[in-house]
Amino acid sequence: MSDKRTTIDNAVAQLRNGMVIGIGGWGSRRKPMAFIRAILRTDLTDLTVVTYGGPDLGLLCSAGKVRRVYYGFVSLDSPPYYDPWFAKARTSGTIEAREMDEGMLRCGLQAAAQRLPFLPIRAGLGSSVPDFWEGELATVRSPYPVPGDGYETLIAMPALYLDAAFVHLNLGDSQGNAAYTGIDPYFDDLFLMAAKKRFLSVERIVPTQKLIEAVPPQALLVNRMMVDTVVEAPGGAHFTTAAPDYDRDEKFQRHYAEAAATEKGWQRFRHTYLSGSEDEYHLAVGTFNQETYRA
Repeated sequence: MSDKRTTIDNAVAQLRNGMVIGIGGWGSRRKPMAFIRAILRTDLTDLTVVTYGGPDLGLLCSAGKVRRVYYGFVSLDSPPYYDPWFAKARTSGTIEAREMDEGMLRCGLQAAAQRLPFLPIRAGLGSSVPDFWEGELATVRSPYPVPGDGYETLIAMPALYLDAAFVHLNLGDSQGNAAYTGIDPYFDDLFLMAAKKRFLSVERIVPTQKLIEAVPPQALLVNRMMVDTVVEAPGGAHFTTAAPDYDRDEKFQRHYAEAAATEKGWQRFRHTYLSGSEDEYHLAVGTFNQETYRA
């Protein structure tokens, strides 16, 4: 079996301008934030992002990396809830927004994972969702009649094909098998199966036998066939939660949101936390937490 381990920066070096990237997790939960911070350290731009969004999307918007985004929602999951950088980009029109129902996003990923051009879905019918797609979203008439109700018209949700996908799980091995030890798989497996390049980060890399013994079979969400690259990244989801390893860093998330309120505040935040390496980020966060809790 091949050893797929590498570093965060070597993984991100495989990306190119204009790619469509998928980001796993959900809101501010188990987001692959180490990968996001690595992207911020590059000159990448003109990205299309597919996500159940949170601060992952906000940070990319803050650096002008995003051209278009397909999303079911964007939330920080706790006050102030709405990501400030996404809000600025959305309301100013600096990104092209493709808003949709959460089920529609899953449907698009499922279609791509199954190598289908689209899948039919009822979600989005009778709503203003198609208006946000500028003519990209079509409907399809079912060839099969519904008893007593004729032929149904459905949304034809296009496949959300990804050039690259990034997910973060709790445990993994060097071959790309991985498990979540929290309560929710989210749709990380679909993101990987919808992508050409598949990047996985985990809190800990362990021998395969220990991985198998550590969790019930249903928690082994990702198998090695879904993954090209594995990175051991302790704290790789910070400041989002990677429960049970750690909860969301609520104080730091609020610090992030408040820093975006002024140019001076954001430049200080970016210089302190986002201009250096991943190790330097965690050292700076440690200092922030010490000072915050001392106060």
